[in-house]
Amino acid sequence: MGTPAIMPVTATRIPTGSGLLLSGTETSPIGAHATRTTAPSLHATRRASGSADADALLAQLAVSALIEEARLTPKPALVDQRGSGAHRDLDLDIMLRSAHALEPTFTALARAARHSVPSVTLRAELAQIGRAGEREMMEATGGSNAHRGAIWIVGLLVAGAALAQRDAQATANHASDSSHSTSEGNSHARAPAATRVAHAVKVCKLAAQIACFPDRFASVADSNGERARQRYQVGGARREAQDGFPHVMAIGLPALLAARANGVNEESSRLDALLTIMTSLDDTCLLHRAGLPGLHAGQQGARRVLELGGSACVAGRAALYELDRALLVLNASPGGAADLLAATLFIDKLVHDSTGGSQSSWKI
Repeated sequence: MGTPAIMPVTATRIPTGSGLLLSGTETSPIGAHATRTTAPSLHATRRASGSADADALLAQLAVSALIEEARLTPKPALVDQRGSGAHRDLDLDIMLRSAHALEPTFTALARAARHSVPSVTLRAELAQIGRAGEREMMEATGGSNAHRGAIWIVGLLVAGAALAQRDAQATANHASDSSHSTSEGNSHARAPAATRVAHAVKVCKLAAQIACFPDRFASVADSNGERARQRYQVGGARREAQDGFPHVMAIGLPALLAARANGVNEESSRLDALLTIMTSLDDTCLLHRAGLPGLHAGQQGARRVLELGGSACVAGRAALYELDRALLVLNASPGGAADLLAATLFIDKLVHDSTGGSQSSWKI
C-alpha cells in the first residue's frame, strides 16, 4: 500500500448501539435454546453474516470521516465548501466522489484483516487492496489523487478496528461458552468506559503492528510524500502509522474533545483539531509543495490561530484566513494533517457510535 484517496450523497450515520463497532458484539447471537446438533452451523452462519455487516459498517464510518473532513470549512489552503484551495485538480465534488469510491476498498481491508493476524502476509494483502483502491479512486476522480494518503492512514485503522473486533468477539464468545449465559439482552450490553478507551488504543496498536512489516512489492519512492520524506528526513505517514498514530491519539482527538468540552461548536472544534495537528506535524504535503518555508508557515500560522483563542473567536478566525492566504501564495496545503484529521474523526466515530453518543470516556 503506497503512502500518502455519482452525485454527492450525505454520509450515512450508523445506528447507535448496533453492537458492531468497538464492542465486537454481533447483533443476532445464538440463543440458549439452540440445540448442540444445530448450534455449530448456526454459529458459523451468523458469525459470517455478523462479520460481513461489521466490515461494511467500518467502511461506512471511514467514508463518513473522509466526507466530513472534505466538507469542513474554512480549512487553510485545502479543498472545502469554498473552493479548491491550493489544489488545481481537485474540488469538493471530486473529493466526495473519491470518498464514496473507496467504500469497497475499506470493506475489503476490514475483511482481509478480520481473517488474519498482523504479519508480512497481511501487510502484502492490504497493500494489494490499497493499490487497487487507488486505481478505483483515480478512475472516479478522472485522474486526480484525492485520497491516496487516506487509503494508507484510515485504511490501516479500519484494518486495526476489524482485528480488535475479532479479538473482542472471540473473548466474548469464550466467556459466553464458559458461563452458558448468552442471551439477546446481554449481547447489547455496553462495555465500561475504560474498556471502550482500551479498544480504541488497541485499534491503533494493531494498525501500527501491521505498518511495521515491510511492503515487499512497493516501488522505491512511489509517491510525492515518500520523496519528501526522504529528502527532508522526516517520518511521514509511514512513521506516523508505525508509532501508533500519535497525532491522532495524543494530539488530534484530545484537541477535538477539549474544544467540545469548552462549548466550541462542532465545526470550530474540528478546525482546531486540524490546526493542533498542523503545529507539530512534519507534513510531507507542505514539504513537497513548498519545502521548509511551507512547513514553517503552516506550523507557525496554525499555532498563531490557537494562541489567539482558536477558530471560533474573531481574532482566531482572522488569523485562520491569514494562514489560508499565506499558504495559497506558497501553493502549499497541509494534506497530511487533513488525512490525520480524517483518521481522528474515524476513531471518534468508532467510540461515539458504540457508546450511544457519550464522549465523557475520552480522558486521554
